[in-house]
Amino acid sequence: MTVKRMDNVGIVVEDLDAAIEFFTELGLQLEGRAPIEGDWAGGVTGLPNMRVEIAMMRTPDGHGRIELSRFLAPAVVADHRDAPVNALGYLRVMFAVDDIDETLARIGKLGAKLVGEVVQYQDVYRLCYVRGPEGILVGLAQELVRQR
Repeated sequence: MTVKRMDNVGIVVEDLDAAIEFFTELGLQLEGRAPIEGDWAGGVTGLPNMRVEIAMMRTPDGHGRIELSRFLAPAVVADHRDAPVNALGYLRVMFAVDDIDETLARIGKLGAKLVGEVVQYQDVYRLCYVRGPEGILVGLAQELVRQR
């Protein structure tokens, strides 16, 4: 048996509304928003008495999702939002975009900040990292030449 697909990437946030607004501006669509709690939720996460509000965001192609979670209980125990790009563990999620400059202008209005600079990799991609709401690290990639 092999993996069929990647279902979603989970990101824990404090301000769920701001995160939804940011990822919507990037082009993702809100698929649903719901409270999650109960024995089954605690069983799968290993967090008894867990209460969380989630929002599922879907990429325009319908193949990728981000699950945004705001924990109500138990309290958040660690904060990795300001971790540098060489930190161990989850680091970033990267999106292919049509136009990096236009995307940066739109998400910049929501407070996104460029981490370094927009760079070009050969004649293939323009790439950059931005910090979105709560310091979420997001990569953007603009394909310059169609891959064969």
